Amino acid sequence: MQDKNRFGFDAIEVGQPFVEIPKRKAFPLRMLIRITEIVMKKELLPARILLCYPKTLLASGVMESLVAHNEKSLGKRLLKLVRMQTSFAVSCPFCIDMNSFRHEQFKITEQEIYALQGKLSLSEVSTFSLREKLALEYASSASGAPLSFSVELIRQLKENFTDRDMVILASTIAQVNYWGRLIQALGVPPAGFSKECSYLYLNRYITLKSAHEPEK
Repeated sequence: MQDKNRFGFDAIEVGQPFVEIPKRKAFPLRMLIRITEIVMKKELLPARILLCYPKTLLASGVMESLVAHNEKSLGKRLLKLVRMQTSFAVSCPFCIDMNSFRHEQFKITEQEIYALQGKLSLSEVSTFSLREKLALEYASSASGAPLSFSVELIRQLKENFTDRDMVILASTIAQVNYWGRLIQALGVPPAGFSKECSYLYLNRYITLKSAHEPEK
């Protein structure tokens, strides 16, 4: 039998959320989540957990509804790459899983994903355009701690993107950072959107460390 903590919950395990889904709360929101899950064919565990504090669920939902996915000046592929790069940068398995879903439809290759993971440099991948390389470097720079941007990167961004484009890129990166850090802080595991894709290596991005795991 697992040990119980002083609140009565089971001992924390890797792959299990840190908090429980409320059983009887915010019925209208619960029904809305269920409808969305039917459409997406996946359980949306982050949304269910946020029922513990409906204000956060509502605010997060509004933010999600405003995210750019199809801006002509940037393109679907570039925005998809930025969301994936940010997901890897913040080491969020759920975000990597969800934002990589159907990446093949955007002609994102295995080699390109290796570059997003840092296994290859962006310059080694000839299929990235200049704008894509700049946007990916921007995503990595805006996802670090502390934030750090080179003067040269900003100069090139301004030469290749409009001010509107840069606002869209920055807000997209910030949105994924928000979800990534919130989801990891609640211990939410991947939902299985991209379970057939072996080269995402989701297990490498689990951030909960065992008490017996040696320091690297």
